Amino acid sequence: MAEYANIIVDIFNEKLDKTFQYRIPEAMKEKLTLGMQVYVPFGKRNIKGYVVELTDEPEFEVAKIKEIIGIVTDSVPIESQLIALAGWMKKNYGATMNHALKTVIPIKKKSNAVEHKSVRLKLTEIEAKSELAEFERKHQKARVRLLSALIENPQMDQSMITQKLNVSGTVIRALETMGIVEVVSERSYRNPVSHLDSKGYHLTLNEEQQSVVDAIERNLDQKIAKTYLIKGVTGSGKTEVYMELIAHMLAQGKQAIVLIPEIALTFQTVMRFYNRFGDRVSIMNSRLSPGERFDQFERAKNGDVDIMIGPRSALFTPFSKLGLIIIDEEHESSYKSETLPRYHARETAIERARMCGASVVLGSATPSVESYYKAKTGEYELLELKHRVAEKPLPKVEVVDLREELKAGNRSILSVQLQELMEDRLKKGQQMMLFINRRGVAGFVSCRACGHVLKCPHCDVSLSQHVTRQHPEGKMVCHYCGYEIPMPKTCPACGSRYISGFKAGTQKIEMIVKERFPQARVLRMDMDTTRNKEGYEQILSAFANQEADILIGTQMIVKGHDFPNVTLVGVLAADLSLYVSDYHAAERTFQLLTQAAGRAGRGSEPGEVVIQTYRPDHYSVQTAKEQDYEAFYEQEMEYRRMLLYPPVWNMLVILCASKQEQTAYDSAKLLVQETDAWQENIKAAMERVGEDFKKKRVFPVGPADPAVAKVNDIYKKVIYIKTKDYQTLVELKDRLEHYMRDNRAFKDTVVQFDFNPMSGF
Repeated sequence: MAEYANIIVDIFNEKLDKTFQYRIPEAMKEKLTLGMQVYVPFGKRNIKGYVVELTDEPEFEVAKIKEIIGIVTDSVPIESQLIALAGWMKKNYGATMNHALKTVIPIKKKSNAVEHKSVRLKLTEIEAKSELAEFERKHQKARVRLLSALIENPQMDQSMITQKLNVSGTVIRALETMGIVEVVSERSYRNPVSHLDSKGYHLTLNEEQQSVVDAIERNLDQKIAKTYLIKGVTGSGKTEVYMELIAHMLAQGKQAIVLIPEIALTFQTVMRFYNRFGDRVSIMNSRLSPGERFDQFERAKNGDVDIMIGPRSALFTPFSKLGLIIIDEEHESSYKSETLPRYHARETAIERARMCGASVVLGSATPSVESYYKAKTGEYELLELKHRVAEKPLPKVEVVDLREELKAGNRSILSVQLQELMEDRLKKGQQMMLFINRRGVAGFVSCRACGHVLKCPHCDVSLSQHVTRQHPEGKMVCHYCGYEIPMPKTCPACGSRYISGFKAGTQKIEMIVKERFPQARVLRMDMDTTRNKEGYEQILSAFANQEADILIGTQMIVKGHDFPNVTLVGVLAADLSLYVSDYHAAERTFQLLTQAAGRAGRGSEPGEVVIQTYRPDHYSVQTAKEQDYEAFYEQEMEYRRMLLYPPVWNMLVILCASKQEQTAYDSAKLLVQETDAWQENIKAAMERVGEDFKKKRVFPVGPADPAVAKVNDIYKKVIYIKTKDYQTLVELKDRLEHYMRDNRAFKDTVVQFDFNPMSGF
């Protein structure tokens, strides 16, 4: 049992790393847990604080450490649960408690607060008129204007008084001092969905949707908390199922969180929920200002909203009556954080739900292999929607072999078949979407004479070409450190003029489409065209209102959007996601192709999809063509079993980063040696008691270079560790953290842990 507790006394302070250590009384040692609110002596007074860490290590002289007074028992604030969740994240994903706290608790900044001030008359009408007469006698015109207005309207906005009546704050304060008026301040919360106009909700569930809802509601009514996976084909109406479940929870006085993978989905998703639930809905995303984000947390905490929609950060909404967490498009890699702590929203949501007795609903047309595996093995309950709403057929999918196009003399990025179909849709007044998993103009620039590729001098990556208004001839940019140079006219290696980029980005496609179809109205949607706050909403709204014929974009256009007039989807380069150095490559390709195909034919007209690829025979392309998830899953699982990848096994990736390459390597080598020593100790201990060591056995690989071995002059080395049991990796991580804590060999090395990574370091 821990001897000491580290306690935060102001949880909303910008510097969350400021903790104070207290001794745990003997009688409290078995009761005290992470997140608990306690009374502690602080200076000359006793105040409340939160336990953020339990430890046996004193941080200063033991005799000077004060003792905790008692545990707060009258209430359990939502912050306690969130702190406990932060502790779980620290334990399971490898980070400091400070990192975890800053992830789950919104930081309050004084500048964020918006106050609404009004001035109220404190006197009776007779008393006020008497004072007014005195002001008139003394020719105090400003006071006369203010008091005359307040006699007619006893409470007025201070801004109206200062602007319309031209009365200064000094005059208001003078009357306040005299006891004639009082200034009333109220906190005003910003509402990011206040501009929306509800159109009402008129949909009725079909038999298949109702069957799924009934299965979940039966358990909800019996207080049985579970994790469900809804596998529903694109267009099967998963969102309507979510809303029906939320309505059921709201009727019981509960609250709900809806996670979506992309900010781009927010507009359409919020409109659906707003039409049904009105002002009880709010949103959370990175496009909101810090003040707006904090206000949404405060509105949730105060009970002003019951439904929060947003990407993974919305998971930490401080709902005190949380009953349901929904994760839409649960297969998306954006649910895994790429910054410390490297948590996965799916597992973290399940843990938060466990803490408060809530249920979790995962939904996808193409579930992650991990989730489907858990559903198959009974950890999740699997529910299926096998048909589109109103029995609309799935789109017809054609695969075009780009190698054959080249042989036939077509050098355009648009295949002959796709061009013919686009011409047909334009004549019919129907819309289409063109998808490529790349933005900008070019991925890299190379010399056709000698093959030299322009690289960043600080990072182990190629520079990317960008054409802007400020740089019409182009510039070269490093996407890792920001290094920039003008676009060279000759090769720096051989002097050749034949230097250019691989031009297959959204910008280039937009130029090609406009040249080929000058009559078409074209919109482009990628990170470059959606930089401003309303960028997503404006583009999606314009396309939904049929103000454009063709929408060209990156991944953000193919995920979850519903445009009834879209009858054609073109996937221009299916291979771009197939050969990245990541064991998820085939899975992501299948998901992207299936999701892209799912955008077509959602209205009254049937849909058609053209997938352009150099590998038409690859199983991820073939199964996406047939919309056959089961066939893809079986082939992918064979690959995962053979190579000991998740979800059959678990993986821990350890990054060692340093300004000196040798230092990074030496640090990684020490961690491998410590892993081997730890494993030998475990093996010996288990053999002594006759237990099977196989479950605990780990297989370290490395140190090795990651895909990008140097960024901004920082060298990286990685270690890969595989084992069947996840908790074994957690125990190993704890051991390595303890080993590094007092080892000076790591003073110039940054070490990070990532469990079951979605992408490399």
